[in-house]
Amino acid sequence: MKGHCHCEAVGFETGGPVAWSVYCHCADCRRNCAAPVTAFFGVPHGNVAWRGTPKVRQSSPGVERLFCPDCGTPMAYRTQDDAVNIHLYTATLDDPNLLPPQMHVHYRQHLDWLQLGDDLPKHSASDG
Repeated sequence: MKGHCHCEAVGFETGGPVAWSVYCHCADCRRNCAAPVTAFFGVPHGNVAWRGTPKVRQSSPGVERLFCPDCGTPMAYRTQDDAVNIHLYTATLDDPNLLPPQMHVHYRQHLDWLQLGDDLPKHSASDG
């Protein structure tokens, strides 16, 4: 699977394996992506090859967010709570249809006005 930012200065390729694919409703992801919900998937850190160099910002203790230094597109999320996987944003994939979300996480923070018509499991935190 391949993905890239809006301006294509930063891209990635991964062969997986994909650990999970989720919708995230947490306030931090919403603010970082300026969206009512985000979708991301996890793959082992060593299974991602970057083209270009994403900029890294520590957004809170133990959490780093990677983004394109040119256009600002959010690309990935790393946390000490998941030492195995890097979390890549599904919308950056060349074909986001490859990885539909399997569940909702941080659903207790979802926006009341956003109603997604699916039957996926909804976890109040990230313990899906």
